[in-house]
Order: sequence, then structure tokens, then C-alpha cells
Amino acid sequence: MFARTVSFRLKPNMLSDYTRTFDKDILPLLRKQNGFKDEITFAGPGGIDVTAVSLWDNKASAEAYNTNSYPEVLKSLARFIEGTPKLQTSDVVNSTFHKTAIHAAA
Repeated sequence: MFARTVSFRLKPNMLSDYTRTFDKDILPLLRKQNGFKDEITFAGPGGIDVTAVSLWDNKASAEAYNTNSYPEVLKSLARFIEGTPKLQTSDVVNSTFHKTAIHAAA
């Protein structure tokens, strides 16, 4: 399993608008992506600092999304976000919620 972690800062008082747009527009798009498994979004105190983690079957699926759909997602969310989101990627080595390939191979 592979994770994409995107951290960004919302404009003031935009958390509910961001969440509504994410649920209505972005999540359906993610669910159509090959290899997409789950999305978890965290908001810090005050609802300004947000971290979104998407989980994928493998790195290739996450990279295909990054190349083909993520630029459009950024355009849809631009009105809510200050600055440029920071993207990090990583292999998932443990999850109590999702069975990972590492555990399946053990």
C-alpha cells in the first residue's frame, strides 16, 4: 500500500466550505481512480492547517492520479487554500484498518 500526504493551510473560516466541496466533488473523483483505497483528512485547531492522506494499492496508481487528476483537484480547491500544498509520498508499513502488502507477504 502507498500513501500520498498533502499538507496545506486553509484561508480563514473555510473548513466547512472545503469539506463540503471535497465530499461533493473530490471524493467521487478519487473513488473512480484505479487503485484508490481511502482518504483521511485531519484539521488542526482552528481548522486552518489541514493534512489529507490518501491510500493507494500501489505507487503506480498514486503516481497516475498525481499526473492525471491531481492538477484539476488543486484548481477546484484553490479558492480555499493559501499558498502551495506540500506533497509527501511513502510506503504504508502498518495499518490496523487496512491489510497491507507487507503483512500479507509475512
